[in-house]
Amino acid sequence: MKRAIISDIHGNLEALRAVLAHIGDQQVEEIFCLGDVVGYGPNPCECLDLVIDRCKLGLLGNHDQGAMFDPEGFNSGAERAIFWTREQLEGASGDRGRIDERWDYLGTMPRIHRDDPYLYVHGSPRNPVNEYVFPEDIYNQKKMEKLFGLISKGCFQGHTHVPGVFLESLEFITPEQVEYRFPIGQERFMVNVGSVGQPRDGDPRSCYVIQEDDKITFHRVEYDCNVTAEKIYRTPDLDNFLGDRIKEGR
Repeated sequence: MKRAIISDIHGNLEALRAVLAHIGDQQVEEIFCLGDVVGYGPNPCECLDLVIDRCKLGLLGNHDQGAMFDPEGFNSGAERAIFWTREQLEGASGDRGRIDERWDYLGTMPRIHRDDPYLYVHGSPRNPVNEYVFPEDIYNQKKMEKLFGLISKGCFQGHTHVPGVFLESLEFITPEQVEYRFPIGQERFMVNVGSVGQPRDGDPRSCYVIQEDDKITFHRVEYDCNVTAEKIYRTPDLDNFLGDRIKEGR
């Protein structure tokens, strides 16, 4: 089994195209998307179309949920972006059938997927859509024990946009620490696969992982983030900060 896992595309078409092209050279059998296809970025419809067409699985993220319902817990910039995203999904160019297909897809996205002994979510095993698990949470023993108590072997997630591996022994391992390859052993783990469209670990390159039977490999993919940023700057309802941050990986 060789599976590519992507997450947190956030309407960044240039990043998604680059990642899909990179995945195309890896001889993977299937692609899973862990959510947040839309939100923040300037091309929600095109990104959603690619996920529909290319991914075997698409899970619900909090921004995908926010596009369908009233967003909760969003800051003002994220809220403006999600309302603009909703307008694009409702009235973007394209035939009526494709527009309906997008909404149908969003409305049927599962919150969680199990492929024993592995679990796939957007947020966390405890709250699949909304809970963040940050690297510093390794110091919150009670929280981590509860999360690992819900995992048989391993869990793949996104949401924080910070890639790395959490171990049950309360350790967080960055991709650089394992030279981008994490060997699967006996210890239970949670893998944050990073973000395609809005990395926040100081590296502006897109990030995704490939899951195999014995290892997990992190991949960083370059794309022209200036093109995406310029689209954001030209869109009044998208804060300029959203363009700045993708160029800086924050």
